[in-house]
Amino acid sequence: MNPLLQTHPDGTASRGSRIFGLLLAVAVAVFLAVALVISPPDSGANASENSMGELVRIMYVHVPVAVACYMAFFVTAVASVMYLIRKTEGWDLLAASSAEVGVVFTLLTLATGSVWGHIAWGTWWEWDPRLTSTLLMLIVYVGYLALRSAVLDPVVRAKRAAVVGLVAFANVPIVHYSVDWWRGIHQPATISRLDPTIDGLKLFALMFGMLVAVAVYAWLMIHRFRLEYVRARLEEKGLDSALAERRAEATTATLTTPKGAL
Repeated sequence: MNPLLQTHPDGTASRGSRIFGLLLAVAVAVFLAVALVISPPDSGANASENSMGELVRIMYVHVPVAVACYMAFFVTAVASVMYLIRKTEGWDLLAASSAEVGVVFTLLTLATGSVWGHIAWGTWWEWDPRLTSTLLMLIVYVGYLALRSAVLDPVVRAKRAAVVGLVAFANVPIVHYSVDWWRGIHQPATISRLDPTIDGLKLFALMFGMLVAVAVYAWLMIHRFRLEYVRARLEEKGLDSALAERRAEATTATLTTPKGAL
């Protein structure tokens, strides 16, 4: 068996994933301490720039979970392409697992952004280009997961899902660049340019948070992929059993039917 699929009989954990999880828990604790306690409040880069004050601490969580959802959907797109090329089950399971984890991170992105907006803008929601495109991204990938649940044939499901998973990724760059392409109230890019608007401990907190979020994504993916693999085996076993029962019924019916009745 592939070492990546060797798990504890009572769950999806392995010795390696447990160690990784413990290290990750420590990293999350350190990140929260730096982001929420140790790092200073924002005072503005210059006199003409508005200060975010303590509100900047939400950004240390909001931006990393957004990066993690981008990463998740990128993996789904790559795995979808690889499935269309190689037609191997593993790529399909990887695409499905990453999309599901990505939906979780997208929900966290919208939730933390909503908290930000309530404090900074005085409202929980605005039909801003960034917010609207992010909501659309969530709906598209929820639809992707719904498609996977609606199609019973595993081969047909994998092909259709691969096409949708690839096409759906087109919305990700739209979400990312929406603050540059359209005028809105969402804050512009903070670090994805040549002159970041933050530095020092604040920049460290943000970058460290991004690394931690990607690591959390990887840890969740390990377990979600293993669970998806087990589910596929159970589905395969159930289908084989159903086909065997149907063949047995057909054989019995043929043997018990009088010759004159044919």
